[in-house]
Amino acid sequence: MILEKYKSKKENKIHQKLIQFTKHPFFGIFVAAFLMVLVQVLGTAGLIRPSAVDILANMWIYMIVGLGFTLLLGYAGLASLGTAGFIGVGSYVVAFSLGKLGLPLLIAFIMGIVIAIILGTIVGFISLRIEGMYLAIITLGLSEVLVEFFKFATPITNGLLGFQIERFSIFGILFREHMVYYILVLFLILTMIAVVNLVNSPTGRAMLSIKNSTSAAQAMGISVLKYRLLTFVIATVLAVIGGMLYMSYSRSTIPNLWNLALSLNILAAIVIGGSKSIWGVGLGTFIIFGFDQLVLKSIPFFQTYGNASYIINGVLIILVVMFYPGGLIRLFKDLNLKTIRLYKKLMTSWKEYRYGKD
Repeated sequence: MILEKYKSKKENKIHQKLIQFTKHPFFGIFVAAFLMVLVQVLGTAGLIRPSAVDILANMWIYMIVGLGFTLLLGYAGLASLGTAGFIGVGSYVVAFSLGKLGLPLLIAFIMGIVIAIILGTIVGFISLRIEGMYLAIITLGLSEVLVEFFKFATPITNGLLGFQIERFSIFGILFREHMVYYILVLFLILTMIAVVNLVNSPTGRAMLSIKNSTSAAQAMGISVLKYRLLTFVIATVLAVIGGMLYMSYSRSTIPNLWNLALSLNILAAIVIGGSKSIWGVGLGTFIIFGFDQLVLKSIPFFQTYGNASYIINGVLIILVVMFYPGGLIRLFKDLNLKTIRLYKKLMTSWKEYRYGKD
């Protein structure tokens, strides 16, 4: 009898530890990492077509960029339409460093991060003077300047022809597409962990307080200069890293890729998915950058009318902004809570019916 009680207590402790482990914020991230790696494994085995793996790889890149943008929009309350231009900077840094200077990829990444910090600092200082729509216009103008630079700075960017690079090596190891895919996954997982830690830290709370009320934040001793600069630098660094990863994976870039449409699509992904959740960013990224090519393109109607998917995205944005400003991830959470409550209510009713009321 004593042995049975001991075993029961031990099993309960193990069960409680297992529940605590699954509720840890990093548990979902590691599950996501396993699934992302599994995609490439199945692709290598021929069970997933290569085009689908490429679409998903691009989604992981845009999710890294989106995680930086969600800090900017969801936590600091700053609007930016220059994201595509910053991604383009990252792609051209890698292209120029490898294609013309012959530098190692690691040096190219360091150069890209330094340039991103400079750009983020510049835009961060601008954000101290203007906000809202005007800040969005300024960042849009900066992005357009960068795109025009990509087009006409032919000695550096090859102009409208863009860049193409051969496979590259790190420490003598030749990296192919499937190997770069694992690097994408590693960067994404590290970014997700860093963002989760940041938003749950005093820094994240300071960003949120500035978004809610700049005056109140200053009254509490929070430096608007410090946190706006920090937010813009982080968002710009992640955008440039996304561009460098894109170039490393696809090995080609042209100026027309980094236009306003891409910036708006990233903004749409954050708004639709949810601007305060890493899973919302993932959901929105899938809807904007993956759902069309992975799902809708297999339907005859959308094969004939390819632009019809933009109508769906537009309707989703309108519905989310009007009825669920927290994004679809908030809707799913509410539905999950309602389902749990309904289940508990049904179980209670069944027990009362079966055993009677206490």
